[in-house]
Parts: sequence; structure tokens; C-alpha cells
Amino acid sequence: MASESYDVAIVGAGHAGCEAAVAAANMDCSACLITMHFETIAQMSCNPAVGGLAKGHLVREIDALGGIMGLLADETGIHFRLLNRSRGAAVQAPRAQCDKSRYRLEMKERLEKTPGLTIYQGIVTGLIVEKNRIRGVACGDGRVISAKAVILTPGTFLNGLIHIGLSSYPAGRANEPPSVELSEAIQKLGLKTFRLKTGTPMRLDGKTIDWTVFEAQSGDEEPVPFSLRTEKKLENKVFCHLGYTNEKTHRVIRRDLHKSPLYSGRIRGLGPRYCPSIEDKVVKFSHHPRHQFFLEPEGLNTSEIYVNGLSSSLPYDTQRDILRTIPGLKDSKILRPAYAIEYDAVLPTQLLPTLETRPVDGLYLAGQINGTSGYEEAAAQGLMAGINAVLKIRRKNPFILRRDQAYIGVLIDDLISKGVEEPYRLFTSRAEHRLGLRIDNADSRLSAYGREFGLLSERDFVHFQKKEKRLSSVLAYLEKTKVVPERKDRISLKEYLRRPDIGFENVLEYGPMPEALSPEEIRHVVAEVKYEGYLKKQETEVARIMKMDGMRIPAGFNASLIPGLGREAVENVAKHKPKSIGEMKKLPGLTPSDVMNVFIHISTRNVPRGTSRGKMLLKDE
Repeated sequence: MASESYDVAIVGAGHAGCEAAVAAANMDCSACLITMHFETIAQMSCNPAVGGLAKGHLVREIDALGGIMGLLADETGIHFRLLNRSRGAAVQAPRAQCDKSRYRLEMKERLEKTPGLTIYQGIVTGLIVEKNRIRGVACGDGRVISAKAVILTPGTFLNGLIHIGLSSYPAGRANEPPSVELSEAIQKLGLKTFRLKTGTPMRLDGKTIDWTVFEAQSGDEEPVPFSLRTEKKLENKVFCHLGYTNEKTHRVIRRDLHKSPLYSGRIRGLGPRYCPSIEDKVVKFSHHPRHQFFLEPEGLNTSEIYVNGLSSSLPYDTQRDILRTIPGLKDSKILRPAYAIEYDAVLPTQLLPTLETRPVDGLYLAGQINGTSGYEEAAAQGLMAGINAVLKIRRKNPFILRRDQAYIGVLIDDLISKGVEEPYRLFTSRAEHRLGLRIDNADSRLSAYGREFGLLSERDFVHFQKKEKRLSSVLAYLEKTKVVPERKDRISLKEYLRRPDIGFENVLEYGPMPEALSPEEIRHVVAEVKYEGYLKKQETEVARIMKMDGMRIPAGFNASLIPGLGREAVENVAKHKPKSIGEMKKLPGLTPSDVMNVFIHISTRNVPRGTSRGKMLLKDE
């Protein structure tokens, strides 16, 4: 068939593919998004929820850059909560239960209305590569699509294998065919793959559940939006419910543990550590008399209920027996059994910081193919891959976020430098600079980039600038306004607010602010004031690290002559020949002490070279 040509071709219309496609098209490139089915675009294969700890941070950052996940979550959300509201601002994060069907339809409509974006239904079976440069993709129907850059976002479809008990069948998702040829094509390019496993809980018919037994979980009275571009007032439309397993449940699971593919050895891939199956919980946490789960609606116009916390690969009959042991679920009907799925992923250490593969120029990978789990991690990677693919086509500098700039930077750096052995999930604890990576300042950190790339409209950016002006005005007012609280020393309102037991409402007792602030803006002001001392220390530390990372490693450097450096470290330095300490830190097999050892030798100019241990003049070239 006749070839069609685009600037960027995106394979897979999950959350990574959708963000990549919209980003490329909004940067004035022609883009083609290829999906197996129009009906499953942006399908929420597991829980129809967006956000959570660290994941909510990612969605805010995606939004600040001009991505679309946050807007759609706000538009289709039916239950909103700000997690960790009672804790510090750095670990607070929004989460929303979305209407699964409506999210998918809203995404499809948005894609169809994006200028420069073509959606094509087909199955990619091959990659066209010439002289280590991607040229396009081949589809199973004979169609050839040429492209200057290709972004692969196949999710769990690469050699996907579903397990329910001791039965298994090839599938990329329930009742959808796997992608076998594409996995083979990827391996032929020299990219190393490995097996991972994930799973999803059963879906129940809400009409058959006795809801009176479970504890209702309401949403927030004033829901916090994901997108700062959302103008409508958010509304909670459903309740989620909390329940628990019991010892009878655990006895059923232990009775049939030999029927679990996870424990019988049928599953080779490693599963997600932080989202274990119920059989994993019972085995690994046998001292717990019960485990909690949540009953979460999948939408407003469906009776499907997602049982969050009961992921399993046990047989259908066992799943049925499990429900019979739980009050309130004894008579519930299973609409779809829980299952586990194994799939191929690519070792992400084979990627550049732009998510471009090292072996093939112009080929990018994003989402679960890189070993991550979660819609949010996938969407963030897709957005970055889309931006960088366009920048490369235009021969511009790549867009790489540092770990101190964004959780997106933490995510990608972890993947490409540390790799993964199990599905990767982002946590706030993974970010060493998390005090400065809050949801309330995501736009301050990243919106300028979104506007530069053309992903944020001028209207949205002007709105952001006005917000920044309001915040600056209030912070300056707090700095200069003096008060005498509790008839003690005269201090500024800023110093007063810095006290642990003082909130913004206490400050307002001394008079109104020069600007009216939204609840979101108030959270930002409070966080900036209370964290100010820590943030200054963090800035100093970041500057020190950047200086260290920028230190050049002299030509002819011989790591083998540095005492205490391990063999693996020496071999990797010799093999990759890093040009700076920053590049050396990303090499596999080097510990932080190895890097510090090299840094000390270079900074003191006691640099071994060849067989000589004499001093060497360092040049900052």
C-alpha cells in the first residue's frame, strides 16, 4: 500500500501515546497516532483513578507543561480527595476517581479536534530502520507509515499473556490480542527485553452488593483540581466504600495457593512491589488478621465496581469463594474476574535522558514498555518523548528536567540510570529535593517551558503570570508588615506565619491581604514561608551538586589507579569514557562512594594518568 509520511508516528493510544501525540501536534508537527481500536483510546485498564502520592505531583507537572491528563481528570472526575491533607505541603497530592467511559470518550474527542493529528486504526508489526535510523513503521494490513521519529507506547501488549488460575492465554489486555511481531522487531534492533507482571482486581455488579456493611468514604468538601486551567467548580458525585478481608478469606486463599500461577511458577515476570495481589499479602503479611480494600465505582452510568485491594490471579472459583467469606459481598456477582498479565518490557538503561533509544536514532519509548506502572508515569513519559522527538526533528537542544526541577526528572533519571527489576512506581520518597517539588508550585517550575514549546496557550500563560504577580505581592506584604502577636516582640507577618502552630487564618486576623487568593494560592504562600529556610539550604545543595556534576574528567583518565575503586566501576568508566562527573554518576555499577572517590581525586588535582600519579592541570574546556 502507498506510504504516508508524518513527522512523528506514535504507536499505541494509551495515556503515554495520547500525551505524546497531542504534544507533537501542538508543536506544529504532523503526527499519526496508531491504535488497535478507536474504542479503547485512553482506556483505563485497571482502576479508573488519576493521581495519588507522587502521581498527583506528576499530573500537576504534566498540566504545567501543557499536557492534558489533568484537564480530563477534572472534567470526568466523580470523587475527589486531597491525600495527606493533615501533613506537610510537600507530600499532599490530589486523587480522583474518574468516570472510565467518559474519560476515554473525552480523550478521543480531544484527539480528533487537535490540528495536525491523524488517528489510524491498525496493528504495527514492524519497524523500518536504515543505518540505525528509524524511518517509519509497517502495519499488519500492509500499510507503511514513514516518519522522522517514532514513539512506541504499547503498554502491556508486547507478548502479553493473561493468567487466571492455571489457565493462560495470549492477550495484551482482557479480550484483546497481544503484539507479538512488534516485540520481535524491537529485539531484532538489539534492545534487551525482560518480563514483568501486573494484574487487576475483579469487577463486581454494584446492584448485588450490600452497601450497608461497608464504611462510606466521601470526597472533599472543596475538591482540589489537578489542572490550574480548570475553571469549573469540581463536584463529588459518588461515594467509595471501605471493607476488610478476614481469617476465613485468608484460609480460602491459602487453601488454593497452589492454583495461583504466581506461586506455581507459571509466571516468570516480577510483579509490582507496592500493589501486591491479595495472595501475596496473605503470604508475605501472614501476621495481619485482615487486609483493607475499597469498593470504587467505575462510572456514573454503569454498575461496575472496582475492588481496589483484591488484585489476584487465582481461579474464578476461588475468587467466588473469597467473596463468600466477606460480609456484604456474599451474594455479589463477578462481572469480570481478576487476572494477572505478563508482558515484555525494554531495559530502560538503554535509553537516553530524552527517552530516545541508544541503538536507534529517532526511536523513542514511553510508558510501561520502560518498566513503569501507572497511568501518570506513562503520561509523563509520553509528554517528554513527544516534546523531545519534535525538538530533535528541528535540531534543537533536548528538553531534560533535572531531579531538583520536577518529579518527571526523578522518574526518568531513575529509569535510565538505575533501571528496573519490577514495575516502577513513583513515590515522594524517591525525590531528594521534594520540599521544592510541591503540587502548589508546579506551574512556577514548569509553565515557562510549556509556553516556550507552544503547549500552553497565551491566555493560559497570562493567567499564570497574573497568579505569580498576586503571590509575589502577598509574600512582599508579609515580609514588610510588622505585628506584635501575643504582646511580645515586634515581628513580620512572615515570621509569624513561619511558626508551626500558625496558619494563614491567624495571619488574616491582622487584616486583609493586598490580593485575594484562592485556596490553592494560599497553600502556596504558606508552604513557601514555612519551608523557606529548608529551601535555601536545598538550593545551596543543588548548586553544589550541579558544580560537581559539571566537573570535567580529563582525557586519559585512568580509573584503575584510584585506590578503593571496585573492578566493576573501573570497567564501566573505561568502557563508557564519561566526560564529566555527572555522566559518570549515571553509569551502571558505580556506587555514590565510587563517584565521590573520583570527584575528590579530580578536585584535588591528584589525578592518575597512565602509570603516573603526578599532579595534572585541569582545564575547563
